[in-house]
Amino acid sequence: MSDLSGALLIVALAVLAGAVGGLLLAARRRPVAARPEFSRHPVPAAAPAPPPSVPAAASPAPPAAAVATQLHELAFGVAQRPASGDPQHRAVATAVTALLSEPVLNAEYAPRRPLLLPKLVQAVNDDDVSGRELSRLIAKDPALAGNLLRMANSAFYRVNSQPVESIDRAVALLGTAGIRSLIAASLMQPVFKASTVHFKRFPDVTWLHTQYGATAAEAYAALVADSDPFAGQLLGLLMGLGTIMVFRATTDEYAKTSLVPDAGTVAELVAHQAPDVARRIAQDWELSERILSALAEQVPAVAAGDLTALGASLRFGRYCGAIAVLQGVGVLDEDRGLAALRAGGYGRPDCERILVRLAKRPTA
Repeated sequence: MSDLSGALLIVALAVLAGAVGGLLLAARRRPVAARPEFSRHPVPAAAPAPPPSVPAAASPAPPAAAVATQLHELAFGVAQRPASGDPQHRAVATAVTALLSEPVLNAEYAPRRPLLLPKLVQAVNDDDVSGRELSRLIAKDPALAGNLLRMANSAFYRVNSQPVESIDRAVALLGTAGIRSLIAASLMQPVFKASTVHFKRFPDVTWLHTQYGATAAEAYAALVADSDPFAGQLLGLLMGLGTIMVFRATTDEYAKTSLVPDAGTVAELVAHQAPDVARRIAQDWELSERILSALAEQVPAVAAGDLTALGASLRFGRYCGAIAVLQGVGVLDEDRGLAALRAGGYGRPDCERILVRLAKRPTA
């Protein structure tokens, strides 16, 4: 990882950890019982460089559908258009659908569950586990320990000029929210580092959307849905994982042909296949039934009123996360972001507070 990428990772995780801590402060008054959602956990990624800024949109507040359109254009670098009707492109779509519908997911598109994660997740969610015990667990993974120390030595966390050189001290500085974000980013790093000839921004934008969406889903679960915050975060990460897996499968299929990949076809496959791929990954990782149900609900056919609490948390997280990404690159300002949130049916004060805190950046 370059020095620049490492610095961006530290800043991104620090911002998100701060957002989680602030958003969940009110929820501490009515804590939700922490239940381990898995026998094993998802895989977060090191934050890639932010995508290039794009020109700000015109002044009227965008309707809800425009948020998806603007995110598409940011990720693909082209205007949104329907999937190509050309038989060759439809053949690619058919092949990808068949590949992702096989009884057992291709190992290339079904990330293995990290072996250390179940113990880490259980420790982070157990009030009886001491910082020393958590430090010992983290020390078993050199990459995770290295990222922890880098994050603790960032300007966001460091409290004086003395470097943080012990894992114990780093754990104390980051706190629970920081450790959660660190675990997520470190364990998903290999998955989101997708190299691609076409649509080079897509992995970066997907990572940003995933991180923001997971944080927003976590906060919504705690503050609005009265559900399990960590399960909300986990769902957001899984949806990002499903998205990047479908993208990789589609670009790999295009690479077998002489075709230039069609953005509309790739986007169509992501929209249709990502929830199910995420659900199947969760199933392979032996996650709970309520996690599987929430992922299965992420299709247009399931109306908002029919969502479970976690399903609603995930849907909000994805939408709010998209707005936060657009605000971060200057497509939307705060007022227009809030207007877009209301247009999506999320006008209650708690939802607006989540977006405002999520979109904040450190001035330094």
